[in-house]
Amino acid sequence: MIARLRSTLLRCAPTLAEDVAGVAALAVMLVIGLHLPLFF
Repeated sequence: MIARLRSTLLRCAPTLAEDVAGVAALAVMLVIGLHLPLFF
């Protein structure tokens, strides 16, 4: 199981940073969108 996980991470390593950045951006937009009514 560890070998399979390691091979999967090595295959997707080039785009892993972009995927993490995308998830972080979506989380920030969600939090801002949920708090937006407090400002108006």
